[in-house]
Amino acid sequence: MEINELIQEYISFLRIERGASPLTVKNYSHDLALYEEHLHDMGITHLQDIDRAAVLDFEASIMKQGYSVATCKRRMAAVKALHKFAIREDFTQINPTSAIPLPKMPERLPDVLTISQVCAMLDLMDAPSPSGLRDRAMLEVLYGCGLRVSETANLNLRDVFLEEGFLRVFGKSSKERIVPIGGAAVRALAEYIENGRAPLSMKAKTLRPEDAGAVFLNSRGGRISRQSIHKIVANAGKGVGIEGLHPHTLRHSFATHMLEGGADLRAIQEMLGHSDISTTQIYTHIDRTHLQEEYYAAHPRA
Repeated sequence: MEINELIQEYISFLRIERGASPLTVKNYSHDLALYEEHLHDMGITHLQDIDRAAVLDFEASIMKQGYSVATCKRRMAAVKALHKFAIREDFTQINPTSAIPLPKMPERLPDVLTISQVCAMLDLMDAPSPSGLRDRAMLEVLYGCGLRVSETANLNLRDVFLEEGFLRVFGKSSKERIVPIGGAAVRALAEYIENGRAPLSMKAKTLRPEDAGAVFLNSRGGRISRQSIHKIVANAGKGVGIEGLHPHTLRHSFATHMLEGGADLRAIQEMLGHSDISTTQIYTHIDRTHLQEEYYAAHPRA
């Protein structure tokens, strides 16, 4: 079987059967195209000719090109997934990646804002314009519910249940979960939907059917993009002296502040949509750091 044919089969499987997000499909398509190109340069065009040495040679080449460990890990994960797919579909009986571990990520705790930083930033988001109401509601939802950027951009009106106090969110691989929403986030989102969304929606000339019910709209009345959310969050951070604020930092801050406030780790896992508790456990390290700071600040002999 030719490698190009295998990759096309796998990408179709990801898109149709697995229901992977467009971003995941795009990334895996790009990563596997690089893999195919590297193998072609080695004179390998068929699946049965790929051995462990060829895979290791590809890994070495992307490491030498200076990509981050996260990028290299994703690319190798795509390669390993491709060969597992080939086994599962009976295209081959040999997996040349089975004994090759993924590149190890350096242990790094995520950036987290303090509660006072979050409050100061949100208190500045008080512009009464439609876009101002939208930006305030968006930041309140990102921090108040711990949503990913893509989940925020893809939120639809039919998934908002403010009286009941929850949002229906579709995360990675379109996995559905229920996320609580309350307090300031409910008030900000309700005010935006009532007073800010309609003026923005009136600016739309043409809309894709799937975007007609979007919660957060751009200045042209269409669904807001992930890139626009990044810019809005970065600008909000600048208002309180934080350069390069990333939306994911608000998600990390949500989880950390929940844990510091006594929330159960399993509950945080469910709210964040983590399939594996080990992903959520990174916040226990942050919480220990917080405890150490409290200890050194308060104990007379510390």
